[in-house]
Amino acid sequence: MDKLPSSIFNDVIGPVMRGPSSSHVAGASRIAAIVRQSLGGDASEALVDFDVNGSLAESHDGHGTDMGFVSGIMGIEMTDPAVPNAERLAKEAGIPVRFRVLDYGAVHPNHYRIAATGKNGVSHDWEAISVGGGMIEMQKYDGFDVRIEGDFYELLVTADTGRSIDDLVSAIKKICPGFDFIDAKQVSHKSLVALKFAAQPDPSATEALRALPGVLDVVQLEPILPTHSRATCTVPFRTPNELAALAKTEPHALWEFAARYEAARGGTTPDEAFEKMRGIVAIMENAVTEGLRGTAYEDRILGPQAFKIDESSTKGRLIPCDVLNTTIKFITAIMEVKSAMGVIVAAPTAGSCGCLPGTILGVGKTLNLPQEEIVKGMLAAGIVGVFIAELATFAAEVAGCQVECGAGSGMAAAGVAQMMGGSVEQCLDAASIALQNITGLACDPVANRVEVPCLGKNVMGGANAIASANMALAGYERVIPLEQTIGAMYDIGTKLPLELRCTFGGLGKTQASLEIRERLEKAVGTKN
Repeated sequence: MDKLPSSIFNDVIGPVMRGPSSSHVAGASRIAAIVRQSLGGDASEALVDFDVNGSLAESHDGHGTDMGFVSGIMGIEMTDPAVPNAERLAKEAGIPVRFRVLDYGAVHPNHYRIAATGKNGVSHDWEAISVGGGMIEMQKYDGFDVRIEGDFYELLVTADTGRSIDDLVSAIKKICPGFDFIDAKQVSHKSLVALKFAAQPDPSATEALRALPGVLDVVQLEPILPTHSRATCTVPFRTPNELAALAKTEPHALWEFAARYEAARGGTTPDEAFEKMRGIVAIMENAVTEGLRGTAYEDRILGPQAFKIDESSTKGRLIPCDVLNTTIKFITAIMEVKSAMGVIVAAPTAGSCGCLPGTILGVGKTLNLPQEEIVKGMLAAGIVGVFIAELATFAAEVAGCQVECGAGSGMAAAGVAQMMGGSVEQCLDAASIALQNITGLACDPVANRVEVPCLGKNVMGGANAIASANMALAGYERVIPLEQTIGAMYDIGTKLPLELRCTFGGLGKTQASLEIRERLEKAVGTKN
């Protein structure tokens, strides 16, 4: 099965979550949620391995991987207030979840190797990766290669080799004729037939499959992503070049193309895509409100600071710039809610959750734009994010912070240009200019926490977005087209040394960082 087109609400704007990192908390939670489904209910125990050479070996505790995985294996939703306490709740419930760091040769930096057992005695082994922004890929199931991303209903039928695999597939097709994709393979003494469905298969099919001669097990999985997939999924464009060509023949704004794209991707309507984004914007606005009200959380580096912008502005201590100062304030407020385990939208990631919404809302609120224009700006930003998801990645572990805060900045630039009435060409040029300005941005979190220099990079991304939007709107030459800029950004990112791709080089290895980490870990240990 070829990779299906990216979705604004799957890959770019979302998930709605708690925790410091979407790759770590949301990704881990989603991986664990699929493992839990495969067990047919509550887990009795789980063992999770991380490769010593991957990013998770160093960061799984400070970035929230443990918290996210335990939440998912216990069935706790990512927005539940219980997420920060998941590990304690698992211990109280007598569910041991152990994490080990081993040298087993994983290729991807965010690789998981999992052995889990359910309270019903069912056991399964899984391997999976978190690919950025909360997106995942389950790659192995009980020794079989699979590709499960959480956007389909799935049936995994395991059988012995007493009958030919062709005969098994034929029998399964008769019971489940409505599948979208089917894949069959054999490993050693077992066969696996994996089926994907756009719609939930008839529950009676599972029992009929179990009754087939030679069938050993049938696992049914439900989608975990907001936008589901189907075999007939087609979209009007997949690259900036294809969109630019279409825009020359159809005089629509970028937000309209974005809504049309997402409607085609999700099998809905442009109006439904618009209203879904309106709901996302409301969550972002609430995060700003909560952040400005003040947040508290023990295990973090920075205390509340967002209020300081208004306080200092009132005293005449800041350079006058209403749009920029409001943007700084909003970005800070959202980042503080994230660090206090409040509800935020990963856009495109949790580590970069302040840049895009803080900039779009900061510009919109300062200019007194109606919410509809802010929603349009966010849709425009979302389609630029789709291009980044298609041509690059949102995982800093793969390509550095340029694909997190940098990507958020490019998306925000397009959104701001949209809110100012920019054409499709101007919006894409704004995104390209912004991305050109941040190539090579390292990811070097201080003290194993997603706070510093993340806050500053989110703020920098917002300022860069506003400047880049104005440059494009004024007619500045973007020189490099967006599609080529994204390709160059990805190329540069993958060539960064591993220690500058979220494995604690740079600022993360300074003496000050090590001292802060020791102090925080001591405080947490004392409390426990």
